[in-house]
Amino acid sequence: MDAKLAARHPDPMTEGNDFQAARLTVRLPAIIANYRTYRRMAGPTAVAAVVKADGYGLGAERIAPALAQAGCDSFFVARLEEAIALRKSVPQARIFVLDGADADAVPALISHRLTPVLNSLGQIAAWGAAAGVGTSKLDAVLHVDTGMNRLGLPGDELAILSGEHARRLAGINPVLVMSHLACSDEPSNPMNGEQLSRFKQALAMLPPAPASLAASHGAMLGMEYHFDLVRPGVALYGANPQAQEGTGKGAANLMQTAAVLTAKVLQVRRIDSGASVGYAATFRAKRPTMIATVALGYADGMPRTLSGKGVAVLGGVRVPFVGRVSMDTITLDVSVLAAPPRIGDEAELLGETLGLGEVAASAGTNEYEILTRLHRVPRAYEQ
Repeated sequence: MDAKLAARHPDPMTEGNDFQAARLTVRLPAIIANYRTYRRMAGPTAVAAVVKADGYGLGAERIAPALAQAGCDSFFVARLEEAIALRKSVPQARIFVLDGADADAVPALISHRLTPVLNSLGQIAAWGAAAGVGTSKLDAVLHVDTGMNRLGLPGDELAILSGEHARRLAGINPVLVMSHLACSDEPSNPMNGEQLSRFKQALAMLPPAPASLAASHGAMLGMEYHFDLVRPGVALYGANPQAQEGTGKGAANLMQTAAVLTAKVLQVRRIDSGASVGYAATFRAKRPTMIATVALGYADGMPRTLSGKGVAVLGGVRVPFVGRVSMDTITLDVSVLAAPPRIGDEAELLGETLGLGEVAASAGTNEYEILTRLHRVPRAYEQ
């Protein structure tokens, strides 16, 4: 293994074994560079990092400390258990929990010094009750729903809080008011302006506090969307924040490639015209064909929808998927290669040549899902 690569955990697949069936190489310098790109674009606005879903599938325990060393002091996760695990990696950082503060979660939030994103009057009450027990105010984020209709204070609850914030926020220190854009990957969508207007109205109804509206794509809509904090997530990991989700189309990607997925060739064979490949015989060769089988499948996170649509890169040449993506393997038509690949050669399934947006578009999904599906593949980290 390259000296610059460090395996995530001791594992026979990653240590002392040259035949690593597949590998997800996480480029920490690229993630840091992408964070610094946002810092430059944001100007005076602070930049947090979203590392939920285990750093979008790339390993929050390695990514967050690298970002912290680069100057990032605030991180967002979704689940309480994610935040508890992350606290060990970034002991001094602010960690915000998007799920909020249900009564059962309050003790753990306090003991691990976590800041909940309060999404309802019920969560505000639970956090306020905990604050009433102590001698100092408890930090919290107030989440206002401006049109997503997912999480956050709906309009009626915002109106109640506006009229009673002195009482309901007693003991709570709002360190941030936030909302989330629904269509930020579509710059011309009128909903962006509508949500911006609603967010400004909400801020006027609440006690003064720093504000945050934009995530990866939203930060590209202009400075008026930045407020006091932007929260890039998927773009830190290489997705194009200037492309519409799931299309792979848009302006040139300002982000560096942060994830490279490769798999070894397990077997190569020649099949005759008319022979089938894979389950249900969905592919039949129209001519004598060279088939290479690589060690990656849907159990590793490769979408089954790439069957007959996806491509891989071998020796710098793009070769198509043939037949169905199965649990552990993918079959490739390598007839175009000047010479058949050898057992152990590496095929690239995601990386510099096959961008994240292209793979997502071919699979009929978005970049987020491609990254977060990659569970079984051993990770290695480029320092």
